[in-house]
Amino acid sequence: MREQSTDETALVAAARRGDPAARDRLVSAYLPLVYNVVGRALNGHADVDDVVQDTLLRALSGLDGLRDPARFRAWLVAIAMNQVRRRWSVAQRRPLPLDTAADGPAQGDFAELAILRLGLSGQRREVAEATRWLDPADRQVLSLWWLEAAGELTRGDVATALGLSRAHTGVRVQRVKGQLDVCRQVVRALGARDECAALGALTEEWDGTPGPLWRKRIARHVRGCGRCGRSAADLLPVDGLLAGTGLVAVPLSLHSAPFAGHGTAALAAHGSAAHGAAAVHRVLDAGRRVFRPGTAAKATAAGA
Repeated sequence: MREQSTDETALVAAARRGDPAARDRLVSAYLPLVYNVVGRALNGHADVDDVVQDTLLRALSGLDGLRDPARFRAWLVAIAMNQVRRRWSVAQRRPLPLDTAADGPAQGDFAELAILRLGLSGQRREVAEATRWLDPADRQVLSLWWLEAAGELTRGDVATALGLSRAHTGVRVQRVKGQLDVCRQVVRALGARDECAALGALTEEWDGTPGPLWRKRIARHVRGCGRCGRSAADLLPVDGLLAGTGLVAVPLSLHSAPFAGHGTAALAAHGSAAHGAAAVHRVLDAGRRVFRPGTAAKATAAGA
């Protein structure tokens, strides 16, 4: 699995010393990683861009609290996951769930983006489609483990981001892989449901939106149906399917944004209405104080 290189560590050290060019390069270098973590964890929701920007802002403002530049990658991913959890916490207090269009339309979910931008086909495509059926908490774990399987993160990075031991992380990952395999069976069965009258009747009232209730119903049918069970008999191990898949390309909304190549000043200019330039500068000036006691970001910085 990928380890942070010496050049990357030197770049982090220079950025921590306040080198503007190094900070610019740091944002550009790690934007794809942060986007993939956040995008998959939030399933491509319209708030992904905001969460990505908030993550990078907090990382830049908290560089003084990172004792070991060699731990930057794990520390950054932990901040990203902390921001994802905050976003879900806010969403749960709203009258409408996260996956609705209450906050504005999304540009397609992350599964669709992965299929198109990575050119996924066959069982790799089915894996991407299966992620739509995961519960939100499992999707967050998947967002990290997917990048581990693809060679972008180490198991230590994943454990740090989840705030768990390596052993406990392994248990969580195995659980998610098992759930993902169930979702793959659901996707495979639905793809051939015209051949199974019982499954067709079962899903007659289904509106086509993946969800836990229908996942359980369809999975129960697959377990009891010889025809549908056989349709999923040739599923390959997911680890091998994800190996070397790479990162989903950053969309135009982020890739062409000013902060992608111009560092902290442009981050301020690119801030949303809720995080305008003045607010961004206050965050950058606050340094480590932006991390509340007990958050994953502060815990990771202290551990590093």
